[in-house]
Amino acid sequence: MITSSSQTSVAVFALVILHAGALDTFTAAVYEHAVLLPKETETPVSRDDALLLMNKNIDILEKAIKQAAEQGAQIIVTPEDALYGWKFSRETIFPYLEAVPDPEVGWIPCQDPHRFGHTPVQARLSCLAKNNSIYVVANIGDKKPCNSHDSRCPPNGYYQYNTNVVYDMTGQLVARYHKYHLYSEPQFDVPEKPELVTFNTTFGRFGIFTCFDILFHDPAVSLVKDFHVDTILFPTAWMNVLPLLTAVEFHSAWAMGMRVNLLVANIHHVHLNMTGSGIYAPHAPKAYHYDMETDLGRLLLSEVELRPRDSPTYPAAVNWSAHASAFRPFPGRKNTFKGFISRDAFNFTELSENAGNLTVCQKDLCCHLSYRMSRKEENEVYVLGAFTGLHGRRKREFWQVCTMLKCKTTNLTTCGQPVETALTRFDMFALSGTFGTEYVFPEVLLTEVHLSPGKFEVLKDGRLVNKNGPSEPLLTVSLFGRWYTKDSHFISGGISNLETTNLLISTLLMIIALQIL
Repeated sequence: MITSSSQTSVAVFALVILHAGALDTFTAAVYEHAVLLPKETETPVSRDDALLLMNKNIDILEKAIKQAAEQGAQIIVTPEDALYGWKFSRETIFPYLEAVPDPEVGWIPCQDPHRFGHTPVQARLSCLAKNNSIYVVANIGDKKPCNSHDSRCPPNGYYQYNTNVVYDMTGQLVARYHKYHLYSEPQFDVPEKPELVTFNTTFGRFGIFTCFDILFHDPAVSLVKDFHVDTILFPTAWMNVLPLLTAVEFHSAWAMGMRVNLLVANIHHVHLNMTGSGIYAPHAPKAYHYDMETDLGRLLLSEVELRPRDSPTYPAAVNWSAHASAFRPFPGRKNTFKGFISRDAFNFTELSENAGNLTVCQKDLCCHLSYRMSRKEENEVYVLGAFTGLHGRRKREFWQVCTMLKCKTTNLTTCGQPVETALTRFDMFALSGTFGTEYVFPEVLLTEVHLSPGKFEVLKDGRLVNKNGPSEPLLTVSLFGRWYTKDSHFISGGISNLETTNLLISTLLMIIALQIL
């Protein structure tokens, strides 16, 4: 028989256990937003007209924020460019900008909206966080006055930044991040150096960056490796590029490769191939959304582990080249051919049989594939490809990629072109490569651009393998490597035009001086 005091002790113990269990996870939300865009103009609109558009977009975000809070979400991420779109010059973006102070000032815009000038957008976002007791992550434009004596100061006397802001449950500004790696954004300036922004909550340690930043070491990798964040917040306006860089494909792979939670909110604009948001854990996607059929936004919610590193399901560290470097390549084949994914020249070899073992190499990267198809479709062709080198037209980022992919048609010249549907299933696949980098992101993409949670895994020796039976029809199986130390280091976008001009002038003066001497 249990005494009342014992019963009380048991009850208290049970409550402690339940409370501890509750603290193991939190509820996250992301919202894919179909942004209302301004009319195209070469002349700046009035501040009132800019506010009118931004408030219309915030009206939509407000419904999502309230809905997320009602369903128990503690934090919600909204997309990059969600308040006004993306097609601007430096002049036409200016009416949409507000001064965003350093979070160290301890500011709650909802309570003191005029402390840093006219800031109605920040006040409204702050009030949405405060009134719904939820952390709100938003993307806005920041303006910072600069001195005309500063050689970097733009002609209008302001630095203009693509900026993420985070408001806590009291409405206080707790984080501000200026995007460093701009992508065709002449309206914005590049900060002097990458900002490494983190903040702590009762449900984990967070880091934040924006869109194109994810493809670079700083700030993305540094936040995970050096600052040990549990979760990355990622507003983006991501244009999907098959076969390797659709949003859901690459972002889920990055979370797995970096072994961190990643909360992704993308813009929804199907005419520009913008869709694909998700809540990604280190071992698998928790929730994701990809929709090229409708013009509707979408709210996603999921339970996420507070500190994934402490979880028994946390993936082990991977030696990405261990397996591939430990044995001789499979017997060579004479039908290796060149093909392109975007502007990158891959070496390909065809999967001509229902099953086999293949190797294809490019320079010092060799990609090995063992596979068995459930049935080989006569009208579908798959290839194994390898690429190592500086990527694309700009030749800035050093990629190492091993990929098995479906060609667009049976004509081998179409291998590497975008394709969205497939019929071929695989009973088994195992892909590995002799990577020179530790940063490799495993991608598996199914027909109609779907992910494959629970159907593949990465072994500690670097093999990407299927599990739990035959796959659904496959578009790609890839190991996407980034060798950051081999990047060609150029500053990106915005203010770089001014700096490039100054650099050219300085260089010419030095050459003239040397010739005189």
